[in-house]
Amino acid sequence: MFNTQRSTLKAQGGIKRHMKLSTTSGVGRSFPPKAQGLYDPRFEHDACGVGLICSLNGDKSHDLVQNGLKILRNLAHRGATGCDESTGDGAGILMQMPHKFMLKAAGEAGIRLPDETAYGSGLVFFPSDEAQRRHCMSLFETVIHEEKQICLGWRQVPVNHEYLGDLARLIVPAIYQVFIGRGKGVRDIEQFERKLFVIRKVLERRIRTSKLPQKSTFHVPSLSTRTFVYKGMLLADQVQPFFPDLNDPDMASALALVHQRYSTNTFPTWDLAHPFRYLCHNGEINTIAVNVSIHLFILIIINCF
Repeated sequence: MFNTQRSTLKAQGGIKRHMKLSTTSGVGRSFPPKAQGLYDPRFEHDACGVGLICSLNGDKSHDLVQNGLKILRNLAHRGATGCDESTGDGAGILMQMPHKFMLKAAGEAGIRLPDETAYGSGLVFFPSDEAQRRHCMSLFETVIHEEKQICLGWRQVPVNHEYLGDLARLIVPAIYQVFIGRGKGVRDIEQFERKLFVIRKVLERRIRTSKLPQKSTFHVPSLSTRTFVYKGMLLADQVQPFFPDLNDPDMASALALVHQRYSTNTFPTWDLAHPFRYLCHNGEINTIAVNVSIHLFILIIINCF
């Protein structure tokens, strides 16, 4: 679908080119920017491409993951770029927890994992500044302890920055993986999933209300014992080379949900890439402003009678 407003911005030199990134000063990104020129954050919508492949028998395989990534690459026409055509609006893949791969990856990081249902894991986007990253990690471990779960350790996720676009490279977060063991008082997987949810929400709130200059960089794409998400401010064909993990033969799943984002009149960010933790969407987001306008319109009609 051809978007005239977005094309106009690009033809005028690309408003994205004039964003205040503040990366050289170490402050980090400032996305989205305040209203300026033809841009107003109130008018942000999304329209994206989604793909799903699964094994009807529930058989996990590396081939299925590869086919999911192939679907993602074939969704490239559903994505978008800005003035920097090597930076995508976001792309990613959600899959079942690849336990065999996790055992190997954790072992290489000096972490010993328990049984498949006794730990949770997920990617974590941290500030690029080392001191702020250490603070966030320490806070993460504190919240895990407060919720009476076990921090098994951290793994620095291998990534290939050379596959990033220029803009994405300027604001790329430090990407780590956390492993959390199930505490003794947790009865089953469902309760453990709730604990992981609480840990994430408590942590997000504490960092959001902190005074860290790069706090907006912090993001937890997924934290679960069942699923795992790889995503980023990427084009569809950049996901697999950026995350070498995806090439490992032990990276196996019985389902793969993929997403290529088209952020109509918006500014892409690492955290807004899909899939999200349980889903991804394709279509327009009805913003608060739109809903308010609709209700005001309805009130006007009612008052006419």
